[in-house]
Amino acid sequence: MTTTLPATAILGAGSMGGAILAGLLRPDVLVEGGIRVTNRTEAKAAALRHSGVTSLALETDAQANASAVIGAKLVLIGVKPHMVVDLLREIGPVLEPGTVVVSLAAGITTETMEAALPESAVVLRSMPNTPAVVGLAVTGLAPGSRSSDSDLALARSLFACVGDVVTVEEDRIDALSTISGSGPAYVFYLIEEMTRAAVDLGFSEQQAATMVQGTFRGASELLAADVIGPEELRRRVTSPKGTTERAVEVLQGAGLHELFGRASAAALARAREIAAQ
Repeated sequence: MTTTLPATAILGAGSMGGAILAGLLRPDVLVEGGIRVTNRTEAKAAALRHSGVTSLALETDAQANASAVIGAKLVLIGVKPHMVVDLLREIGPVLEPGTVVVSLAAGITTETMEAALPESAVVLRSMPNTPAVVGLAVTGLAPGSRSSDSDLALARSLFACVGDVVTVEEDRIDALSTISGSGPAYVFYLIEEMTRAAVDLGFSEQQAATMVQGTFRGASELLAADVIGPEELRRRVTSPKGTTERAVEVLQGAGLHELFGRASAAALARAREIAAQ
């Protein structure tokens, strides 16, 4: 099934913007009117130039952002948070009425974005995570006060090109970021620690990496392929009075549940600090 999107601009096609660009270039995605992207340097812009993509550099064209959004119906804001408001004020005068503007920036509210744009522009806020690079993102998406159901559906179609989409109220975006946004780091940290444990048991670095990464990949695929939840899958691995049961008891005894709760609370507090700056 082909996903059809209108002319789309990505302003700041860095790591996350570049990942979304890759999703838009899939053979089952049709962007009518083409894709326009901007970067600061000509070197970065040149690397993204290929069929269907107009790639502009601010280094050689100071009006690159404004040029990219002319005629675009969907505009993705991929610059650093402190640059968002100035960028919106720059492009606002040339946006067509009804253009859907979606921010990737943490801490920048839809209210702030709406204030920087003409009343005819529609605003949404998103929070994708880094697995977007391999098409397996989880993206939180929150509508602004001017967005309709069709605007939200358009934005969902965009992010569905790189993974799953969860629609939430904006006051839940920061909380979502502590789970799906920061979550890949938690998983990588667990992989680091399990790998160290394997090495401490006498395995080589390569053996440890194969064992641990293969285990995480297999467990994730098993969870995705089955209709039962993680608790039941864990129970099936945990034989009564067996080795796994003993290990899980140690983890539970260390208060892993409370630890994850404290970690999420700390991340949420920091997100609110950033938003207040």
